[in-house]
Amino acid sequence: MIQVKLELDQLYSFVSKEDLHAYDRQVISAYRKLYNKTGAGNDFLGWIDLPSATSDEMLDQISAHAKTLQAKSEVFVVIGIGGSYLGARAVIEALNSYFATSQKTAVPQIIYAGHQISEDYLAELLEFLNHKEYSMAVISKSGTTTEPAIAFRMLRTHIEKKYGVEEARKRIVAITDKSRGALKQLADSEGYVSYVVPDDVGGRYSVLTAVGLLPIAVAGMDIKALLAGARKMEAMSRAVQKIHGNPIALYAAARQALYRSGKTIEIMVNYEPKLFYFSEWWKQLYGESEGKDQKGIFPAAVGFTTDLHSMGQYIQDGLRNLFETVISVEKPRHELRIPKAESDLDQLNYIAGKRLSEVNLMAELGTTLAHVDGGVPNLRIRIPEVSEDVLGQLIYFFEMGCALSGYMLEVNPFDQPGVEAYKKNMFALLGKEGFENQTAELQKRLHNKTS
Repeated sequence: MIQVKLELDQLYSFVSKEDLHAYDRQVISAYRKLYNKTGAGNDFLGWIDLPSATSDEMLDQISAHAKTLQAKSEVFVVIGIGGSYLGARAVIEALNSYFATSQKTAVPQIIYAGHQISEDYLAELLEFLNHKEYSMAVISKSGTTTEPAIAFRMLRTHIEKKYGVEEARKRIVAITDKSRGALKQLADSEGYVSYVVPDDVGGRYSVLTAVGLLPIAVAGMDIKALLAGARKMEAMSRAVQKIHGNPIALYAAARQALYRSGKTIEIMVNYEPKLFYFSEWWKQLYGESEGKDQKGIFPAAVGFTTDLHSMGQYIQDGLRNLFETVISVEKPRHELRIPKAESDLDQLNYIAGKRLSEVNLMAELGTTLAHVDGGVPNLRIRIPEVSEDVLGQLIYFFEMGCALSGYMLEVNPFDQPGVEAYKKNMFALLGKEGFENQTAELQKRLHNKTS
């Protein structure tokens, strides 16, 4: 059963139902490009049937290996950047206890590295690992992406010194290309257990491959339930390739209608902090997919009610070029009621006896109405709970929604040419071989700017 519900009641005063359904032809065209593989980037469409194509045998293999790693690890380090870690982190943080690290659990603490180049972060991580039993996964198609490559070089040196080379080999997992690249070559020569990043799946669409599934399994989550949820959304999307009856298509159409009316910023809103990293995954997915050719909706995220005391002012009264997509969770895992106080100095007795989730929902509904009154269209994605099945559905919902939106925007949603610009400059400034011509020019530009 599809548990992800898209509600547009607070959109229709900005965009009419007729306006949305005018995009039906574009949605159908985008679907045809995806399923017939005739659109831009069609060599990166392996994610489309990934949920249904992933066998239970593969999931059993990953789960069994995860248990082996759990047995020898207090900490599991995930080395990767962008899609190589964000999808896994989104699911793990959503399903974990807020305070899991302070409890004795059967699964290791998941820690991330290679997602930046902070010297202090890596130094403090190495010091932390001096006192922990640990293993790690390094995730990179090439093995030469700067941030994870630096982290892996440092961590590999550390783990080999701590355990010896032979034991270290049993504690290192490589998730990489099936046949080429520096990491694949190293994994083969060292005998690391390795998993394949499919050639036709880009990093930001890779959470439902071993890239995400192994760390999620090591963290103790049910990867079969995650895939089962994604399969449901995949089946619905393939069966209904138009706006009517398809919430993914409706979401894509709503985004495009708002964009063309001048709403150039989409703010992902959650009222459950467990979804913070889900929003971070969504930001990368949509930002890297759509931001091309001087076009695209800028993806931002806030956590309410926390950010109502900071960003709330701008959203309510600032420039009217934004809209909100709210993920609304119906059922929390726990139940807490507000006690009655004899003195009532804090003036909360009027809500005594109510569940915190009820108060949170009223804050959500009240905020939505205030923002709509202030000129901010609102889309609402309602889910019953935060679970593996629901997260699997949400992942596929946003992946397909992104692909449809990208084609409707007439960009290639599966490449990221702009990401290479900073890398070329960094390589030149660091003196990498082959970038000598750019080095002098960039140094001159920096000198002129600072002098």
